[in-house]
Amino acid sequence: MFMILFSLVILYPFWQVVVLSFSDGREATTLGFHFWPKHWSFEAYRYLLSSGEIVRPYINSIVRTVLGTLLEVLFTILAAYPLAKKELPFRGGLTTYFIIPMFFSGGLIPTYLIIRSLGLLDNFLVLIIPGAVAIFSIIIMRNYFMSLDTAMEESAVIDGAGYLTLLFRIILPVSTPVLATIALWGAVEHWNAWFDAMIYIRDRNLTVIQVIMREMLASVSEQSNEVMLSNNAQQAQLAMSNVRSGIALLSIGPIIFIYPWMQKYFIKGAMIGSVKG
Repeated sequence: MFMILFSLVILYPFWQVVVLSFSDGREATTLGFHFWPKHWSFEAYRYLLSSGEIVRPYINSIVRTVLGTLLEVLFTILAAYPLAKKELPFRGGLTTYFIIPMFFSGGLIPTYLIIRSLGLLDNFLVLIIPGAVAIFSIIIMRNYFMSLDTAMEESAVIDGAGYLTLLFRIILPVSTPVLATIALWGAVEHWNAWFDAMIYIRDRNLTVIQVIMREMLASVSEQSNEVMLSNNAQQAQLAMSNVRSGIALLSIGPIIFIYPWMQKYFIKGAMIGSVKG
């Protein structure tokens, strides 16, 4: 009973956002609990999508998330597999070299100067390349590789397999949990990121949806009660809570659909990869 009540306390605010996004303006401005829309309305989403500012950034966020996650997973694999080998020369020093930047960084200004010197300002690659190496993910995957039974690799080496063959045909097929975990972390991080786009991107055609939605939320006047939407010479009223709720759902939609499919791998991969060091 306690867990049921605790779950309801967590789920109701999210459900409230869903209900408000599909309610009309009059219902959204009334006080009280909203368990189901009395009058269904899609005006909030029509208003957001018809503005023209949201479609291109939404596509940019999807492209960034897909490419950034693939690149991060690839680099994580290529860095973690050698570090998991005891015969790697200077393995301890290389591991320390990776760990130090995880706790210490140069700060925002030196990072900006490096980005500018590389010519990545107002370049879509600035949203992908700087985050391609995730040190924490490398450490997790390294520990997972070290926990695997070495007999699988030894038998393949006897048959003449090299390191790349071992990695892609022996190790990765049995590493689905940790791969799914790293991919989920990378996807969520890229999808939610907005600060780097705000700092390094000035071209509106290259920005991401999180920046646009942040600007839309910031531009909403707290003293205004409604937004007037003109559609086919007809006026429809929207409450600010409708617009805010629609923005919130659009921003978390893809992650909500992806996360349940990755949940079982996420738990297993995180636990196994964090045991052996």
